[in-house]
Amino acid sequence: MAAARPRQRPGRAALTPRQRRDLWLGLAFVSPWLVGFLVFTVYPVLASLFFSFTDYNVVSAPRWIGTRNYADLFSDPLFGKTLYNTLYLALLGIPFSLLVSLLIAMLLNQRVRFQGVFRTLYFLPSVVPAVAAALLWRWFLNPDYGPVNEFLWQFGINGPGWLADPAWSKPALILAGLWGVGGSMVIYLAGLQNVPVALYEAADLDGAGSWQRFRYVTLPMLSPVILFNLIMGIITSFQAFTNIYIMTGGGPSNSTLVYALYLYQNAFQFFRMGYASAMAWVLLVITTAALALVFRTSGWVYYEARE
Repeated sequence: MAAARPRQRPGRAALTPRQRRDLWLGLAFVSPWLVGFLVFTVYPVLASLFFSFTDYNVVSAPRWIGTRNYADLFSDPLFGKTLYNTLYLALLGIPFSLLVSLLIAMLLNQRVRFQGVFRTLYFLPSVVPAVAAALLWRWFLNPDYGPVNEFLWQFGINGPGWLADPAWSKPALILAGLWGVGGSMVIYLAGLQNVPVALYEAADLDGAGSWQRFRYVTLPMLSPVILFNLIMGIITSFQAFTNIYIMTGGGPSNSTLVYALYLYQNAFQFFRMGYASAMAWVLLVITTAALALVFRTSGWVYYEARE
């Protein structure tokens, strides 16, 4: 009996001239995006990884120094300071923004007259350019002639120094950050409108009050939206730069010097591009670890079964 020959896998069929022409035509159409992605995204990322192991000041050629930038980074006293300031703004600012945007969304979800007008008014601040909003809040929180302290003075309260006081500078930034919760509010509003009305009707039949409906119906159904806004808030907080650069420049006494601002200073003011590249990769690791922790502990998120 002859031995059975091994079964051969069928080869890939050759492309017809029409298919080959369509392939090249498709590649030609997507080539501008491919070139832009390779040149402006992939290359800078790989170059920054290389520069993080070099002494590079932009003017002269990079000189390989190994892991010295990373060692200097962890021995830099401002590294811990900037990391503390960044975590402070994230750990306090994110919960406040999530809570305020959720409360506003629930209010705007009520059936009232001029509902569309109210939604537009609450959303408009989030589309104001960041520089304009930062300049506006720097005027609002001016300790000498700002409207906030002028308002407090009407009640006999001496307002704090806000951005000029190291003890109040970070809370002032958190307060100013609430100005732009309109984006999160719109996402919450979309989530609220997707909650099945039948669940609320069933809760009413069971005698549930307003708080019980919110706790056992609204929150579970909104949990995926909360998770999304939490993730976006973490990424945004670790990259906070524009408003702090305009409002305080990192002062007073480095009380608002956040990680991204210190990275910018090293790269474009001190021309320590290799050191700044190392900072960028450490920031990537920190952000990834924070997001991994959130996903690891996301058992509280409820996903409705879809048939």
